[in-house]
Amino acid sequence: MMDASNKPSVLVIDDTPENLTLINGLLKDRYKVKVANNGERGLVLATTAPFPDVILLDIMMPGIDGWEVCQRLKALPETCEIPVIFLTARVDADDERKGLELGAVDYITKPINPPVLLARVQTHLTVKASADFLRDKNHYLEQEVEKRTSEVKHVQEASAFALAALAETRDNDTGNHIRRTQHYVKVLAEALKNHPRFSAQLTDVFIAELFRSAPLHDIGKVGVPDRILLKPGKLDDDEFAIMKSHTTLGRQAIELAERHLGVNIPFLQVTKDIAFSHHERWDGKGYPQSLAGDAIPLGARLMALADVYDALISKRVYKNSMTHEQAASIIVEERGRQFDPDVVDAFSFHQKTFSEIASKFSDAI
Repeated sequence: MMDASNKPSVLVIDDTPENLTLINGLLKDRYKVKVANNGERGLVLATTAPFPDVILLDIMMPGIDGWEVCQRLKALPETCEIPVIFLTARVDADDERKGLELGAVDYITKPINPPVLLARVQTHLTVKASADFLRDKNHYLEQEVEKRTSEVKHVQEASAFALAALAETRDNDTGNHIRRTQHYVKVLAEALKNHPRFSAQLTDVFIAELFRSAPLHDIGKVGVPDRILLKPGKLDDDEFAIMKSHTTLGRQAIELAERHLGVNIPFLQVTKDIAFSHHERWDGKGYPQSLAGDAIPLGARLMALADVYDALISKRVYKNSMTHEQAASIIVEERGRQFDPDVVDAFSFHQKTFSEIASKFSDAI
């Protein structure tokens, strides 16, 4: 015999005591039965945990009738999936159609035929059990996909940061440069995401990819000789040509990764754009392609400002650091020349945040 605690539960809502007694007698050996003699009481029982597995619902009741009870049940997230079976003396086909349109799964007319009632209840309980299993399974799978996606994103971020940090170890003065520029870029992107020029591209997904990609903007410097990378004085023309090659080297390394994977990954596309183009200038006088204006990828335009700002406030082998005010003045002067005017405006509005990021990730920490 089935343990009472494992029995499915049936809620019967009917204003006729004789019907409640009859239905309870038919169902009580197989199911846990709750009864309500009006629609108001039925709604209370239906919406109180533990929720019933199926509801038998009369239509003609004083106060709230069966139609309204069904409508309310289907409108609530906790009860909308509970099968409702209308059990009524109304035999008109239009009534049956209306009941099914309201969300009921079945329509049984009185007088009650016990074998039919038992069969219909069991059928809908079986269907509900299958639907519940599939919902639970889908929920589990959705959680697993979300978990795996999160893990992949964290692996991407950790891998990018580790590679960038490895590249930066060749220059002892760069310290937390990759963390600072990563956060600067995010501040600019968030500030501009509702701007008409940028809203189509600066989605939350793109900004997340940008944040993960930013640490790799100078990955190509691993291919620059120490005698140039660490030179304390000004580079000559030949040395500067080699230094500029780090943009191409960075893009080539990422393209090699793409070919190895054999699939297009948005994260790598954003990374490639930043690594290759973050030394381009708004006025077309940058490198490596002398791109100008909107021809420069947006991620690279954001990184261009972030990278220059951080370089200005940081001590290098070839220069001393500037104050935030000095660096900000230079950035603003380059509006429309080195930098996208709207990006400079976003920087100007969020100067305090830039200064706070610089302090939080100071090389002195």
